[in-house]
Amino acid sequence: MTSDKGQSLRIIIADDEAVIRMGLRAMLRSLGHKVVATARTGAEAIEKVRQFQPDLLLLDIKMPEMDGLTAARMLSEEAPLPIVMLTAYSQKELVEQAVESLVMGYLVKPVDEANLAPAIEIAVARFEALHSAAKKAAQLKKSLSDREAVAEAKKILMSQGMSEDEAYHHLQSTARRRQISLGEAARRWRSGGVGE
Repeated sequence: MTSDKGQSLRIIIADDEAVIRMGLRAMLRSLGHKVVATARTGAEAIEKVRQFQPDLLLLDIKMPEMDGLTAARMLSEEAPLPIVMLTAYSQKELVEQAVESLVMGYLVKPVDEANLAPAIEIAVARFEALHSAAKKAAQLKKSLSDREAVAEAKKILMSQGMSEDEAYHHLQSTARRRQISLGEAARRWRSGGVGE
């Protein structure tokens, strides 16, 4: 999925009102998007997301069985995707709850095509930025963990009589021989040694 203007997205619409679903489907088609499924409840929306793995979800806040905010929270943990929340309500507390649920956009009904298009583009762009930042944070965390493991493993090897350079080269050699990363080789040494 990319946020390029004009990019066709696979979208699921979740709203308990059939008229709203039909109207949104027509608008999305005219914008060049494909509606892969619709849902009437939050629980059904979650099932459809699992089944179709869409690029974006249009999700009503107030629905029977499970509301949209609960569904959004569950999806943010299980299958994160850009979500644009739809509501007939513009209450501040609902907006705050939507933000806490990692919702990327918010539209008050009745939705018109002029507002729908930019809301979708913004939601996709925000989601991609958030996803990219989370990925970078995970990479940095792993890099730091690897460095700490290497430093500790070097200390162990140095306590066995190697110089710092020899210990580092020994870890590199072990990693190459076992076809694992330097960080993994260091973690194995740290937790009891990998042997020759």
